[in-house]
Amino acid sequence: MKTLIKNIKELVQVETNPKLRVMGKEMAHIDTIKDAYLVVEDDKFAAFGPMSELKEQQFDKVIDATGRMVLPSFCDSHTHLVYAGSREIEYIDKIRGLSYDEIAKRGGGILNSAKRVQEASEEQLYEDAMLRLQNIINYGTGAVEIKSGYGMTTEAEMKMLRVIRRLKENSPLTIKSTLLGAHGIPMEYRGRQEKFVDLVINEMIPQAAAEGLADYIDVFCDEGFFTVEDTERMLEAGAKYGMRPKIHANEMALSGGIQCAVKYNALSCDHLEYTGPEEIECLLHSETMPTVLPGAAFFLNMQHAPVRDMMNAGLGVAMSSDYNPGSSPSGNMQLVLSFACVNYRMLPEEAINATTINSGYAMGVSKELGSIAVGKKANFYLTTEIPTYEYLPYAYGENKVWKAFLNGKEM
Repeated sequence: MKTLIKNIKELVQVETNPKLRVMGKEMAHIDTIKDAYLVVEDDKFAAFGPMSELKEQQFDKVIDATGRMVLPSFCDSHTHLVYAGSREIEYIDKIRGLSYDEIAKRGGGILNSAKRVQEASEEQLYEDAMLRLQNIINYGTGAVEIKSGYGMTTEAEMKMLRVIRRLKENSPLTIKSTLLGAHGIPMEYRGRQEKFVDLVINEMIPQAAAEGLADYIDVFCDEGFFTVEDTERMLEAGAKYGMRPKIHANEMALSGGIQCAVKYNALSCDHLEYTGPEEIECLLHSETMPTVLPGAAFFLNMQHAPVRDMMNAGLGVAMSSDYNPGSSPSGNMQLVLSFACVNYRMLPEEAINATTINSGYAMGVSKELGSIAVGKKANFYLTTEIPTYEYLPYAYGENKVWKAFLNGKEM
């Protein structure tokens, strides 16, 4: 199948020499081609360039993109989108002034979602998640990482991971799975959380590995959750089974989570509201991608991660949705793009890099996704008729996707 997209107003995020990630000042630059064409052959990008250079040839399908732009699909490298039920009552508690910690101590938060997942059937979790996947496709996402973490028992965690495996098998999205057994501390383990860490190490990790259910391992390394010592024990156990880390870190405090992520060569460390010069210096000498989750900071009214300081120091930054029922109930990466510009003062070019190539790196797929390059997987979208690519973050709340393509096929 050979498809031509012609008369593209502007082809955005093209690469002739593909990179795995974009760092520092380079984040303010993206390559584009105006009045362009794009050729897709089967599931890969085959060619692109100015319309004036398009050679006569046969195509199975031709799409006229006059007035429209083409961009690579978003990569959402941090979500919890397998869950049961919403948590809008806790949302009201937040409005009334209760803190995240106070809600958690009352059995809310992660514990609330864990109870619901434990009670839900695998089929119901799968059907609900498939609907959420279709929704994020409609908003331009082409790759997504999905974590467990709302099970908090070995049985329920494996149930979540099996659901993610079914999603991988049946969804056109590129999906990565992460074992997040250490997302929170069950009530029965409060005051003896080292025993729960033992459970994660001795049961969850070996079983997930035996069934081939997890690409990565994650730990919530933060104040009120798991200590650096807890985290190191679990990451070392995961490493024995080939699970590379992706760590929740420094959302609540300067927890040491960032340094732990770098020490264990984590693919990413995520949240990062509390990040100082020492943490930035540590990240500079690593392969770990700092990943900011603007939806959670917005929804919880938290301080913002120092993104400009990170980029000025030479770091790359990724941005993802944190799609979950408690602190970021949206997987809309167009909204993340807008948050990046409005709340974190990123330029549109920086925000595009953060939500495509760098977020692709943060989930281990930037070799094949995150930009438009010959040989990469053809995950992309055509916009509605918009004046400039800067309009994408500017017009927040408006869906700018006209047609989405995954694996070279129109969705």
